[in-house]
Amino acid sequence: MTNAEWLQRFLAYLRIERGLSTNTLSSYESDLAHFFEHLGATNVVHARPLDISGFLQFLYGRSLKPRSAARALAAVRGLYRFLMLEKVIDRNPTAVVEAPRAFVALPHFLTLEEVDRLLAAVQARSRNGLRDKAMIQVLYATGLRVSELVNLRLDGVNLEAGFVRCLGKGSKERVVPLGAAAREAVRSYLDTARGLHASEILFLTSRGNALTRMEFWKILKDCAARAGIRKNISPHVLRHSFATHLLERGADLRAVQMMLGHAEISTTQIYTHVIRERLKQIYKSFHPRA
Repeated sequence: MTNAEWLQRFLAYLRIERGLSTNTLSSYESDLAHFFEHLGATNVVHARPLDISGFLQFLYGRSLKPRSAARALAAVRGLYRFLMLEKVIDRNPTAVVEAPRAFVALPHFLTLEEVDRLLAAVQARSRNGLRDKAMIQVLYATGLRVSELVNLRLDGVNLEAGFVRCLGKGSKERVVPLGAAAREAVRSYLDTARGLHASEILFLTSRGNALTRMEFWKILKDCAARAGIRKNISPHVLRHSFATHLLERGADLRAVQMMLGHAEISTTQIYTHVIRERLKQIYKSFHPRA
């Protein structure tokens, strides 16, 4: 089989057996495309450990950061575990290759004052403005991923009980509380702006189509510019803000993990580092002997 054929078999395995999301599959496909480019005419089943370590040099030559290189190597490891499982190979060439040590960057987030400015900057006088305000309110109130936000269904939002139900990574469903301000924004959008479109998706364009992730990203950046927020903002920054603000006010780490849909508690623990860094900055700024 060719490398392209092995890739499609591996992606089918990840989709059917592992239940991975479309976004995750796309990342695997992109990373493995780089690997196959590095291998050239060499078939993946004949690759040696030297080819794997050489792949890291190939990535660094393209100015990839250690974290991105580590992710690409993880995709290659996954492919070879699959080939072992299929009994195509009897030795895993990735076993002796160490992953690059990536510096873990702390998540960027908005302050409470910046969140207020962002929401105030939404021009909610038009139909699209009401939709935009509802989307930003829901994103900050729930910490959803942007893909989860744009794919929210009408029947996934319960305004009376105050929760949203979404489909996260690995097609795992979770329920997240929805605060009063977000509920009111969604109610205003549904009552006066959404219209009677047949789509099951909650947030729609004026033509009745679901927004794309990039369309919402542009909406968010435009609102941030009007609010005078100079930070590099993205939907994920609001997700980070949601988690950081909850933990700052004493929320339980496990509860935040469940709301964010993290499979591992270690992923959520990065936010405790953010809070420690903020405490250090406050101490240095205000303690007389700091």
